[in-house]
Amino acid sequence: MDQHDTPATTGTGQHIPFVAHGSYPRRGGNRVSPLVDSAPAFRRICEAVEQAQHSVWITVTFIATDFQMPDGRGSIFDVLDRAVERGVDVRVIFWRPNPESSGYGQTFAGTSVDFDLLAARGSRFFARWDRAPLAYCHHQKTWLIDAGQSSETAFVGGINPTFAVVEPGHMGEGQRHDIYVEITGPSSTDVHHNFVQRWNEASERNLALGAWGHDSDERLPFPTDLSDARGESVVQIQRNVHAGCYRDPHAAPGSAAYYIVGGERSITDQYLLAINAATRSIYLENQALPVPEIAYALEDALKRGVHVVLLVPGEPEEYLGLWRQRPERKPFFDRLEALGRYEHFTLTGIAGQTQSGDRRYVYVHAKIMLVDDEWSTIGSCNLHANSLYGHSEMNAAVWDHEVARALRCQLLLEHLGKDTDHLDDQRAMQLYQRIARENAARWEAGDVEWQGLACSLNPATYGESRER
Repeated sequence: MDQHDTPATTGTGQHIPFVAHGSYPRRGGNRVSPLVDSAPAFRRICEAVEQAQHSVWITVTFIATDFQMPDGRGSIFDVLDRAVERGVDVRVIFWRPNPESSGYGQTFAGTSVDFDLLAARGSRFFARWDRAPLAYCHHQKTWLIDAGQSSETAFVGGINPTFAVVEPGHMGEGQRHDIYVEITGPSSTDVHHNFVQRWNEASERNLALGAWGHDSDERLPFPTDLSDARGESVVQIQRNVHAGCYRDPHAAPGSAAYYIVGGERSITDQYLLAINAATRSIYLENQALPVPEIAYALEDALKRGVHVVLLVPGEPEEYLGLWRQRPERKPFFDRLEALGRYEHFTLTGIAGQTQSGDRRYVYVHAKIMLVDDEWSTIGSCNLHANSLYGHSEMNAAVWDHEVARALRCQLLLEHLGKDTDHLDDQRAMQLYQRIARENAARWEAGDVEWQGLACSLNPATYGESRER
């Protein structure tokens, strides 16, 4: 039986199809641990780095050189340099922006100033820089520990080392909500394969300021064997990759060669497959509003009676305000307004209390979806056109009822202040809607002493510039 035809474990979201044409197959035998918010995520990642026996390989999009890891561990460079001092092979792929994408966020673009910083530190990890086409970026955020070893561990998610770490239960002004997932087992080998493919063909590797600490002609070998089974979760590592970035179609273990030079859109395809298969509930957290193709699929789900909650930044992105003023963008907002006409659709933000006792929106940077308490995806991919059709992205799709349900309960406990373990997924979405609407009404009336963080938003006006 071909790897792409391997069935999922009985009773774990079998009605939700998987992508049969991506680089990586759906694999069983994984242990999956979601990590909610930056303090728990980076704390666990740092622990894994400190326990690494052979290697630490990471892909970075946005980074602040003064970002502090939890518990006094120092900057990300401090963490990496200490690993090198222990004899661990440390490699980093940094994204180098093009002029069209230079304003997206803080980057370590490999300028002469950046090289001077590494030299002044005496940093001995290896680094390569990688461009994406046009206005797109390499948006994958992954950490891979002990690649190819029995202790191989992967982290896939969306958290950038840029903002102060957030401890659970302390959501406040200027903080971000985000998620990583830790994976051990056969699917971690696919994260290994992705790193090798990118490292070997990083676009800047042969330029004077395109590599640090090593011979730019060096090539890493692709993995030949899968990591041993570590758990019960079925996982598929999925990517979006722009055409022309990479050319080597070397197959991942147990899979067929993939024509990567033509690009890959397995994350985009999986979103649509999962939404179209939903029968009870869809819970989304995303930094961006869904593009029309996704919005149409969500509306079809609503027509089937599926309950949908969409958590987005409560304070709209600046570009949405500009789009609201452009007639040619009206169809984009029409799709959101259409969703809002369904009673069982909820658009929501989250808002924490400040030290002064007021409420301020917490920025939602997470990119996840849960379907029917059976399936989940966690990663770097936003629902805007750049992520779905241009950026390099990585998500982990997980077919496991226990993982999906536990993550739903954890997130709703944080956002609602309510334990929903005794509720099924539809009733939990109904509770989310009720509490979010009640909180919005209280906030509008000047009452900030409400339960949880969730606060419903108006789909018909979201994106308009306004002061609360």
